[in-house]
Formats: sequence, C-alpha cells, structure tokens
Amino acid sequence: MEAFSLNSRLLKDILQHAKPLGHNERPRNLNLGFGFIYYGAVRALRPRHTLVIGSGYGFSVVCLALGLKDNEAGRLSFVDPSYSVFTDGPLKTLGGRNQWDDPQSVGGHFRRFGLDEVVTHYKMTSEQLFEKYDELNLPTIDMAFIDGNHAYKHVKFDFQHVVQRSRRNTYIFLHDSNAYIREALHHAGVKRWIRILKKEDKAFEVINFPFSSGVALVRVVEPAGWKEIAQ
Repeated sequence: MEAFSLNSRLLKDILQHAKPLGHNERPRNLNLGFGFIYYGAVRALRPRHTLVIGSGYGFSVVCLALGLKDNEAGRLSFVDPSYSVFTDGPLKTLGGRNQWDDPQSVGGHFRRFGLDEVVTHYKMTSEQLFEKYDELNLPTIDMAFIDGNHAYKHVKFDFQHVVQRSRRNTYIFLHDSNAYIREALHHAGVKRWIRILKKEDKAFEVINFPFSSGVALVRVVEPAGWKEIAQ
C-alpha cells in the first residue's frame, strides 16, 4: 500500500469533487490550503477516532480521512443530517444541498477517494449522535472537526459534547473562525466561542488561522474543562 496519497491527480479530484468552501485553498496550483493542515495533523498525531460534524461537500472529511488511510490505522465518523438550504432554510444550513441524503451516493463519493472503508456517515444531527453515542459503540474522540450549525448555541453544544467524549491531547478544529459578516449578523458564533475558550487557558490551548473563512485548532489540556464553560 502506498504511504502517501496526495498525488496531483488526487489533489485535482479533491478540489473538484470535495469542493472546499473557505479553507484558504488555491485550485490553480493544486493548493488545498487548510486541507494540508488537516491531513498533516492526522499523519503527525495518529488519531484512532476522528469525528467530523458537518460538511458541505466533504472536504474536511476527505483530507482528514486520507491521513488515516495513509497511517494505515484509525476511523472517521462523519455526522451530517443532509439539510438543504432550499427545503430546510438558512437557519439550519448555509449552502447545504442534500449532499448526504442517499447512502449509495455517499458511499460512492468517498469511494472515489479510496475512503469508503475509513469513513462512516451518520445521517442525523450532532445532538442525535451524542444521544446515541454509546448505543452506536463509538470510541473516545482523539480528533474532531466542528463545522455544523454555526449559531453560537450549536457551536457551544458541539464543542462541549466533543470534549465530554475526549481525552487529554485531543485536538479540535473549529471552522469559520473568520466569518466576520456572519458573526455581525448573529448567524454564527464561532469567534465568540473561541474568545471564551481562550479565557480557559488551563483547560484549552487555542491557535487561530484567520485566513479565508478561518479555522481554529484547540488542544484539550484538561478534559474536565468543559464543566467550567457549561454555563
């Protein structure tokens, strides 16, 4: 098995079919932008279980899962209810196109990248997933990517429930950390949540990449720290 997947053909396929949205990508020279960070973090940290909450066309899922594939270890759980902005409205999703509605199409999408045995999709909300977490026999989270409903209460909910299922040195990505207009319109609360996390510096370490839509990376120093920000 090849230990490095990212050849030029695959990079073109990722940019064309996984369609990055706000990841500081540059398609003209096959630059995945933050996608290289996602892939590199998995290769370096070797998570056993990665959880992705929400994705427009699977860019973060593909980049993270390719790292798992090349590590020859680990699994990725992807939760997305497959909302559509046309049928469910902008308060539930921004840009959703029912991408994850049909199981066969979902399987084929990830099979294109050789990831059908790495990625498991759960067509449900993150709230439903966490309610059934033990029933689904999902393991502790080593790495997570939060990109679901961006309203403050949902970002807070997803982060807190990820941390409850995490350990020390779990790493959590928060996408859209630089969405100023959406924050100003109160359609997003990622930046607000990051400001709160930075105050809890004994529990979390935070680094933000404020380019394009932005992404922040949080290291869990003290897993019980979610209790300090539960209010």
